[in-house]
Amino acid sequence: MALLPRWQYMTDESKALVKRGAVSLLVLLVSVVVLRALLPWVLLALIVWFVWSWARRP
Repeated sequence: MALLPRWQYMTDESKALVKRGAVSLLVLLVSVVVLRALLPWVLLALIVWFVWSWARRP
């Protein structure tokens, strides 16, 4: 027995809900991959900015 009902027996509203959930999950996955790739650069930029602002204090 399947955990989810078969696609052909689902209502249009249920199909739309599943599609929306799948798209949301895909967007979240892509965001995590991009964030993971860019996180070191963002942290480096923040550190450089803090050091720069600390060094320019009178």
